[in-house]
Amino acid sequence: MRLFAAVVPPQQALDDLDDFLSVRREAREAAGFRWTPPDAWHLTLAFCERAAERSYDEFVERLGAAAAKRSPFETAITGGGAFPDVSRGKVLWAGLSFQDGARDQLDHLVTGTRSAAATSGIEVDGTRFRPHLTLARFGRPLELTRWVRLLEAYHGPYWMADELTLVESHLGEGPHHRPRYEIRETFPLGG
Repeated sequence: MRLFAAVVPPQQALDDLDDFLSVRREAREAAGFRWTPPDAWHLTLAFCERAAERSYDEFVERLGAAAAKRSPFETAITGGGAFPDVSRGKVLWAGLSFQDGARDQLDHLVTGTRSAAATSGIEVDGTRFRPHLTLARFGRPLELTRWVRLLEAYHGPYWMADELTLVESHLGEGPHHRPRYEIRETFPLGG
């Protein structure tokens, strides 16, 4: 199985960002932008490319325990950037801002979810965590300075992140041969 643990913003936050991007997104359809649909926007905490079915139940149990140890936190989608950098971007992303101590809660949740995977015998991507929502991907590197500046002007509404979601990704099964996401489990933060 291909799994990831994520925080999914509420519909209000997704709609606000979608409204901000809609006119700009339509203007760039022909320029090689492969836009991520708003219903697929999420904050990945732990990515497990190959999870054995036999490890699933233990992973779910450990994810529930990790979520129970963390308090809900307030955040907003704001700003953005490009990976690997703006001069040769292959991914355009939106960032997050955090209220009082929320970033610490998120970092502890990331550590807990990655530990839950590793302890369950599931290999987890150990890439340094940078909170973001992937907005678009590109087949070749592009200069994205104008897009990043545009995103710097965006600040969405604050919302309470109060749930951890375990998602299974089915490659090529979504529209336009994109992944199809299936929510497998949800865990309230704070138990």
